[in-house]
Amino acid sequence: MQALDALLNRVSVPRLVDPAPTAEQREVLFSAAMRAPDHGHLQPWRFLTVEGAAREQMGELLAEAAKLQDGDVSEAALDKARNGPLRAPLVVVVIARLQDHVKYPKSEQLLAAGCAAHGILLAAYAQGIGAVWRTGDLAYSAHVAKGLGLAEGEEVIAFLYLGTPQKDPRVAEKVDLTEFVSAWLPLEA
Repeated sequence: MQALDALLNRVSVPRLVDPAPTAEQREVLFSAAMRAPDHGHLQPWRFLTVEGAAREQMGELLAEAAKLQDGDVSEAALDKARNGPLRAPLVVVVIARLQDHVKYPKSEQLLAAGCAAHGILLAAYAQGIGAVWRTGDLAYSAHVAKGLGLAEGEEVIAFLYLGTPQKDPRVAEKVDLTEFVSAWLPLEA
């Protein structure tokens, strides 16, 4: 696949089934992530793969976090949290590893980690793998961070769901770029 095809036509694919990406496909996914723009070569990211029965354990972790956030959480919301990781055969947790640095602020590092996540999505599309970025409030829970084994200075920035598309992905809609792009005109003194 041509790079521009992936860049211009990638879409989220929310309905995913087995099989999960193969070992060879995963190597491409994570290699693409490593090409994210990265000032100072800090590589301020890491990834956890969650599959098989570990997805159910992750669901329980998310349900526990929901209870901690809201003691009156509904059973429907708990079920949604439990079932979230079961939406795909593979969940990749993207973790930003933010470091104190004199030259490269944490905000740039966070953006770089987001670019790494986007690299995975683009590489998935290029290989015919369905993928969708779904995070939600529970991703930012201290309970979830502890349960996933995050260290000081680390935070979850994405849950990427990957698998085989249940049906053909939708066609990317064309966007009117004039709403988003304009020339800067300096103010006259």
